[in-house]
Amino acid sequence: MTPTNVAPTVLIRAARGSDGVALERLAALDSARVPAGELLVAETDGAIVAAHAPAVGRTIADPFRRTASVVELLELHAQRTHAGGRRRAASRPRLLPRTRPA
Repeated sequence: MTPTNVAPTVLIRAARGSDGVALERLAALDSARVPAGELLVAETDGAIVAAHAPAVGRTIADPFRRTASVVELLELHAQRTHAGGRRRAASRPRLLPRTRPA
């Protein structure tokens, strides 16, 4: 058998309250603060390796791992999710008030 390189699985999800310690540790590694607001996080091998705050456009990532492509995925996901939400709201049919016959 020849060895093969397998790309790590990346899970992108909304941050939870239980992620606080992991986010603080990630921010310390990145010499930054945890971004304010709602966060999307990227996990590989069960560990949070990057976090992104779509509202403010800030990202933190583990500088000791190869996270450039993970950060790119995280930011792309945030852009698509945010743009999709605006599109759906704009295209939602407007309800007109009912009129009563005179």
